[in-house]
Amino acid sequence: MELARIMATRRPAATIVFAAVAGEEQGLFGSNFLAQTYKNASVNVQGMFTNDIVGSSTADDGTKDPYTLRIFAQGSPTTESAPRARTRAQIGGENDSAARELARFVVGVAENQYTQMNIPVIYRLDRFLRGGDHRPFLEAGYTACRFTEPNEDYAHQHQDVRVEKGTQYGDLIEFVDFDYIARVAKVNAAALWSLANAPRSPQNVTVNTTLLSNDSQFTWLANTDSLTAGYEALWRPTGAPFWTHVVPLGNVNTATVDLSKDNVIFGIRAMGKNGYASPATFPFPS
Repeated sequence: MELARIMATRRPAATIVFAAVAGEEQGLFGSNFLAQTYKNASVNVQGMFTNDIVGSSTADDGTKDPYTLRIFAQGSPTTESAPRARTRAQIGGENDSAARELARFVVGVAENQYTQMNIPVIYRLDRFLRGGDHRPFLEAGYTACRFTEPNEDYAHQHQDVRVEKGTQYGDLIEFVDFDYIARVAKVNAAALWSLANAPRSPQNVTVNTTLLSNDSQFTWLANTDSLTAGYEALWRPTGAPFWTHVVPLGNVNTATVDLSKDNVIFGIRAMGKNGYASPATFPFPS
C-alpha cells in the first residue's frame, strides 16, 4: 500500500497495477480471473510479480536471513508449442525463458546498496508442493515471477491459531519483521519502476542460422514507441547465470556481433532515452 501511495504521485511511462486477489488457497481463483481478463482484452503485460510469504526473515529453527529475498522463475514455458520447445532444447535456451530474463532484470536493478538485499534466482516455477498467483499469468502467456522470503516457517502458514506442545501456530503479527518487509518493498519498487519506464523488450528476435560463420547476425522488430533510443546485445558464457558483457548496437533492427553464436548465450535488449533498459529477449534461429 505504501508503494501504491508513493507511485500514485508520479507518472511512469507505462501503467503499474497493484492488485490484491482472492481465493489463492482455494485454487488461484482471483489471479486466474485477473490474468484471463487481461488476456481476453489483449492487454500488454510486460511483467507480473507476486509477493507471497514475504513477512519474516526467521526460519523454523530460528535461523535469521534478513537481507535475502528469493525470486522464483520458471524455465521452459509450458505454453510453448512442441516445435518451439524442441528448438529451445536444441539450442540450449532452457535457462533463457522470459521469466528467467525478468528475474535477471530484477537482480540487475534491485540488488544494490539501496535495497540492501541479495536476490537469489531460484530456477523453478515455485516451491515443491506449493503454488502462487504468478502461475495463472504464466499459463496465460505472460511473464511472471514470485518473491518469497528465504526460510519459511510452516507453523505460521495455513494454520489455525493455537499452541500445541509448546509451539505457537498461526500467522501472527508478533512474527512479522517490518524492517525486512520494508526492504522487500524497496526491491519491488526498483523492479516495478525500472520495468515501467523501460522500453518494451524487443520482439521476434532471431539469429541467422542459415549459414556457417564465426559471427552472430541478429534481427528483431524495432519498437515503434518514442521512448526507445537504441539496442544492446548482451552475452554470457553458457554456464554463467547472469549477463557478463554488453555490446551497443545503435538504433537499428539488425546487427552483427563478432562473436560465435555457438560459444555463448545472447540476448537483445532495448535502451530508453531516459537510461532505463528492458529485460533481454533470447534469440531463436531464423
